[in-house]
Amino acid sequence: MAVMCIFGQIPSAPPPQYKESDFLTRVRRLTVEGKRAGEGYWSPDGQRIVFQSEREPGNPFYQIYTLDLSTGETARVSPGIGKTTCPFFRPGSDEILFASTHADPKSKELQDEELAFRASGKERRYSWDYDPEMDIYVYSQKTDALKRLTTARGYDAEGSYSPDGQWIVFSSMRNAYNRTLSAEEQKLLEVNPSYFAEIFIMHADGSGQKQLTNTAGYDGGPFFTPDGSRIVWRRFDEKGLIADVWTMKPDGSDQKRITDFGSMSWAPYMHPSGEYILFASNKLGFENFEIFMVDSQGTKEPVRVTYSDGFDGLPVPSPDGTRLAWTSSRSGGAAGQLFLADWNHEKALEAIRRAPLRKPKS
Repeated sequence: MAVMCIFGQIPSAPPPQYKESDFLTRVRRLTVEGKRAGEGYWSPDGQRIVFQSEREPGNPFYQIYTLDLSTGETARVSPGIGKTTCPFFRPGSDEILFASTHADPKSKELQDEELAFRASGKERRYSWDYDPEMDIYVYSQKTDALKRLTTARGYDAEGSYSPDGQWIVFSSMRNAYNRTLSAEEQKLLEVNPSYFAEIFIMHADGSGQKQLTNTAGYDGGPFFTPDGSRIVWRRFDEKGLIADVWTMKPDGSDQKRITDFGSMSWAPYMHPSGEYILFASNKLGFENFEIFMVDSQGTKEPVRVTYSDGFDGLPVPSPDGTRLAWTSSRSGGAAGQLFLADWNHEKALEAIRRAPLRKPKS
């Protein structure tokens, strides 16, 4: 005891080290067809997943499919032409939301150009294309009808519904096209169009579109929390290299930074319990994305979930919180596919509880 008085308190023990199998068991690959697949989101009853995949003959870009987890049956719900992304089931409805460029008259031409490039044997690093003709649509599984919800020029995508199905939150780059840009802004648009992305909200029928964020840098990937009281999203810095997880109220107020991880932390999604947020980050290496989790208030340091070289990201827990779907390249190669595992919620709570307090960077 005297030694403690002289030299100070004995340092607290470091947090316990966890491994992937503590949180994820029965890991299995869900998709095998096509070049790549990802962004899997659950139906409200947990029986199906809607996702994007490059597998359509003659089209090198993503299209939208549903997967029945009991039968393994897949069905395309998007038109089959152009580019698509970011699907989401509407709660209490037969509708599925996604973004698409199929209305662009140049869609077929762009497909042919991409196919010719790939056939040439040339290669380039995979990157996301923020196509200004991308708009948000809703598809009815009962009537096969497709309704367009956004018409503004500029990338409109990354949409998701509120738990009651009455609201859609999404990301838009329309502010790069609805006004005259300065010379500096024009250069930014050419180099990094995502700089202009902001979070918007609208009614489920597309009416009442309202901007929620107004910050330089990419605001995107928004989702409602399970109780509908807040929105969780990712915010990039102006250079587009560092991103963190944020939350806010649905009216755009009370914006709170949840992580301060000094890396590219994105694709946040809150567990149905409301206790913690799952997200992806390249904290451990620029091209090594892993899944982490952090308490919903951002008071603790994030806890690592996956331990696999390459890409693990876009984590989405099932509606009952017992399973996790995510996109991973762990099966080999650079392209991702959908994976599914059983999720240990109790172990996750333990890890969150034992995590050290977050130390905000100065």
